[in-house]
Formats: sequence, C-alpha cells, structure tokens
Amino acid sequence: MILVGLVLLARTTGVYDTGPLLRYVPSLFVLVGLYALVASGFRNVTGPLLLVLAAGAWQLVALDLLEGSTVLDLWPVLLILLGVSIALGQVRPRAAGTESDYLNAFALFGGVERRATSPRFRGADLTALFGGTTLDLRDVERASGDEPVRVNATVLFGGAEVVAPREWNVRLDALPILGGVEDSRLRTEGDGHEGVDLVVSGFVAFGGIEVTD
Repeated sequence: MILVGLVLLARTTGVYDTGPLLRYVPSLFVLVGLYALVASGFRNVTGPLLLVLAAGAWQLVALDLLEGSTVLDLWPVLLILLGVSIALGQVRPRAAGTESDYLNAFALFGGVERRATSPRFRGADLTALFGGTTLDLRDVERASGDEPVRVNATVLFGGAEVVAPREWNVRLDALPILGGVEDSRLRTEGDGHEGVDLVVSGFVAFGGIEVTD
C-alpha cells in the first residue's frame, strides 16, 4: 500500500511519470497473497490463494498476455474456491498456543487464531485485512501490581476478537471509523477489582474489535 501510494503521488505531483510502473501493481498483491500464505503456515490457504489468482490474472491482462474476456469466462473458479473455503471453515482447529511473551497475528482474506499460554504475557499486535483474528488470553496469569496486557489491533474490513477472563478490567482505547469497539462480556457488580488488566488500542474501519469471554 505504501509503495502504490508513493508511485501514485509521484505521478499526480508530476515528479516522475510512473505510468509504466503502475502496470506492475497487481504483482504487489500477488506477493502479499504469497506472504499471507507462508505467514499462516499454510493453514490459511483459500483466502490468499484467491488473492494470488485474482491479482495474477489482473497482471497478465495488464501485460497483454491474457485477454480480459478469457478471465471473465473463468470467474466461476473463484466461486468454487469460496465454497470450498466455507466448507472447510466448518471444522476449526483449536487456536495454536504460544509460550512467547509477545505475539503478532496477521489475517488477510481469512482467519488466524492465537492462544497465549505464557504466565507473563505482555501483549500482541493484531492485524486483520478483509479477515479476522482471535486472541485467547484465558491461560494468562495475572498478579497484583502487574503491568496491563496491551493489545494493539488494526482492522480494515474485518474483525478482531480478544478473549479475556470475565474478572479482568479492560480499557478500550481503539479508534473506530464506520466500525465498532465493544466489551461484550457479561459483568456483575461483584466482578473485577481495582487496576487495569488489559488495554486494547488501535484502529478499526468498516469492521469491529470485540472483547469476549
């Protein structure tokens, strides 16, 4: 996104004619799809594969190596892959656990789940672009006086879910634009204690960030 923005800025300001470079923009999306495929350990296949196929076909058309009409004739393949994705999504494995004190989760056109098991877990960065991420914090132990767990979430056309114990005090500092940020845990007057256990910050547009139990 940064590279495309710089190329467009150079063209619109007249600094450099980047017209020929714009023909290769689809290749950037192919690389993003391949990165998402590898980063998920090949557990999230369908979404990145859809992106690679769509961007790859777009690139072939831009280079005049393939007719646009041919691509339109093959669009049902995307529908088939989407159906396969829905079918496979009915069976969801348990979130992968990690002993790390800090973790990152990146979801692109799919879903990623992480479960923190470190007793002194400090925080996480969650990124969801046209997909969803889930972070399970129920195995994290908290002691009096501990610094709060800090989760930073960036969501665009997707969702981020943080599963936290009901007795935790949560502070929501995320900025929603045409989206929502919510702590939907059921609380009673006797729950909780002084101090903040979890701080959720970040940005969400056309999506949502939710804390559940």
